[in-house]
Amino acid sequence: MVKIYKTVVTVNNEQEGGGIRKPMKAKINKSTLELVDGDITREDVDAIVNAANSTLLGGGGVDGAIHRAGGPAILEECKKIGGCPTGEAVITGGGNLKARFVIHTVGPVWRGGNAGEARLLASAYKNSLRAAKEKGIKSISFPSISTGAYGYPIADAAQIALAMSIEHLKGITSVEKVRFVLFGESAYRAYQKTLTSIAKDDPSISVVNP
Repeated sequence: MVKIYKTVVTVNNEQEGGGIRKPMKAKINKSTLELVDGDITREDVDAIVNAANSTLLGGGGVDGAIHRAGGPAILEECKKIGGCPTGEAVITGGGNLKARFVIHTVGPVWRGGNAGEARLLASAYKNSLRAAKEKGIKSISFPSISTGAYGYPIADAAQIALAMSIEHLKGITSVEKVRFVLFGESAYRAYQKTLTSIAKDDPSISVVNP
């Protein structure tokens, strides 16, 4: 039976890349949160997250790149699952990727901010991390969900992405490393600025190299 992870939460950039900016690291409890500029399909981690569409049949940006790099096995698993609602997450094998698993989650399309976008984006991150925890995954890499073709403002998306990740790492989890693989200067700087601001107000977060 396929398990779909869903949680109601109250409460950029989906492209391929290969970057050179120095990673930013922060410690939360015994876990690490990292920001890097790079290509998520090359990540050597337990799981990468795919910014999928609700059909799970592939698309552009990160979604298309992951399916191309991972090969047809990922698509075949996705077809068996049969889709994923916005804000939820499902997990497949990694195919030809270095990552053992791909967690597919569907972020919201930006519609001006009054259509529940923040709640849905938070749920996408929360449910991806929940899926990772239930699989015993120790390292996971995210793209910046919804900030490409779906148009979510990068600064707002970064705040939600980092807040959900930090909240998860502060709890009981198998996850020891969360990495955000970002494409381009604007995305990296937005996440860097947000993480610096969050860490400044939270003494439990230690920035290793700002």
